[in-house]
Order: sequence, then C-alpha cells, then structure tokens
Amino acid sequence: MSSMIDFSVLNVSTNEIPECERISMLRDFYCRGVLKAEVEAREGKPAAASFTSHVLPGAQLLIGGLCGARVIRTKQLVADGDDSLALIVNRSGVLGISERGHDLRLHAGEAVLTSAEDVTTFERLSLGGCFSLRVPRRVLAPMIVDVDDAVMRVMPGWSTGLRLLVDYAVTLVREKAFETPELRQLGVRHLHDLLAVVLGASGETRELAGRRGVKAARLQKAKVSIANNCWRQDLSVASVAQELGVTPRYLQRLFEADGKTFSSFLIEQRVKRAHRMLREPGYAERTVSSIAYDVGFGDLSYFNRCFRRTYNATPSDVRSGEMP
Repeated sequence: MSSMIDFSVLNVSTNEIPECERISMLRDFYCRGVLKAEVEAREGKPAAASFTSHVLPGAQLLIGGLCGARVIRTKQLVADGDDSLALIVNRSGVLGISERGHDLRLHAGEAVLTSAEDVTTFERLSLGGCFSLRVPRRVLAPMIVDVDDAVMRVMPGWSTGLRLLVDYAVTLVREKAFETPELRQLGVRHLHDLLAVVLGASGETRELAGRRGVKAARLQKAKVSIANNCWRQDLSVASVAQELGVTPRYLQRLFEADGKTFSSFLIEQRVKRAHRMLREPGYAERTVSSIAYDVGFGDLSYFNRCFRRTYNATPSDVRSGEMP
C-alpha cells in the first residue's frame, strides 16, 4: 500500500456525476485512496457509490457503499508489489468476494481478510454498505502465527471484537481524531491491536494488543455513550458497563487509567452541555435551573458549584456574555 506519511481524506459520491463518467471516476478513486483495481459496470445497472477513504501512516480506512459495479484486483495489477491485507466488514446487504478459489457471500456483520497479493473480485450483490481496514502485511505478520491462514476465512456476524473495532474506527473518524498527529499515531496503533485480536493473535501478543487496543476502544465507546446520554439522571456506571458488556469495576478502572473517574467525566459532559445551552439564543428564555435539570443535574446548588469550578464563572455570567 502507499508509503505516504501524510494524512489525507478522499471522498467520492456519484450523486451529481453523469452515469457515463462514474466508472472512470470510481477507478481513479480506488487507485488513489484504496488500492489499484479495475472497476467494471454491471450489465443493466447504473453504478452508484458513496465512499470516504482515510489514508494514514500504516493504515487505510474505507467506509461507504457501492452498487451497480464490480471491483477487480487483476492479475496485471497484483504485480505492483502491494502486499497489504484488508479486513472487509459487510455492514449491511450482501457482498460477494472471490479470492484464492473461494466465492464468498458476506451477510450483515460478517467479515473476511483479503490480500492485495491475490486476484480478487468485490461485487455488491444487494444494496448495503461496508467498512474496511487495510494495513501493510509487515504490521500483522509478527502478531499472527500464520497470517495467510486467516485470509478468506469468514468471521461470524458482529462478533464482539468486530463490533468493537468498527465502532472505534468510526468514532475516530466522526471525532476527527486523525487530524491531530499524536491522536493519529495512537489511533492507528490501537486499530492494529484490535485487528490482531480479531484475527486471532495469541499468547503475549494477544495480551499486549488486548491491553492497548481493546481497552482504548472500550473507553472511547464509553465516553461517546456518556456524552450522548449525559442528560439522563439515571445514567450510571452500572448502566454504561452493561451497555459495553463489562463489569462496573472494569469500567471504573478504564477511567482511572485515563486520569479521571466515571463521575468526573459525566459531570464534565453535563456542565459542557449546560455551557453550550446558556450561550445559544434558542435557550434564552429558559431559566438556569431549568437548564441544569435538563442536562442531568438534580440539585441546583451542586450544578452551580460544578459550573463555577469548571469555568470560574457563574451560569449567569456566561449567559450575559460577561464570560466566555
């Protein structure tokens, strides 16, 4: 795969593109943002696609969907020396993949590892979307006993490891974490670790990868859940732990390793939400106490103390514009 060291995002959508130009556009997108491949139209069906590719040092993420076309890594293109491996996760619909004499049909949630060293055909058999994580072979080879043995082996639909990997990657994209060099490097390392766990790393490698990647992904997923539900007064470490499928104590230890507690992170999210509401004109008629209750606080005095401790100002100061 590309040896570029810079981060780039490539988007493609056929919505505004004439049908006669779509195949050449998709071919160019694949060569620049995924891997060199031919794109052919399927007879009687107009090609349509919407993809985003994140090209990173040591990884490439592809999220989106394609229909009315097939993507072929031909014998001629295989000669380019690209030895990358890609985990393909079919998120919905049915995806056909042919490689190494196998003709697979991936259903929703199922995944398979493919190799750029082999002639491969990808074809969307029913409307849906997919996710792929492509990494250089040198990344996985030391972590998996026989990485080639994992190629074209179907993984069960939405196993815990697969869902954790996809959720973590999508969160990094949504939060634009890759735009920051330090977070980019850390995020890619965690993706490598999670991929190794999904593919069956064993012994010390699995233990190390699990400690780094799985814990990072679970913590990130917990933070997203808290941020999205902080207004709920019944939100607790037990309820979030249950959502993640872990024990409350395990979740508490994840936050402690990050330098916080579950409660402090929850309060932080509630205060931030209140701060945004106090600054927005749409909430100008709402009282401070009403906003405090809406963001999850059950006690106005406690809300005021937390707010002042965070912003060194009162809610009224922020609403009046006297403080940022």
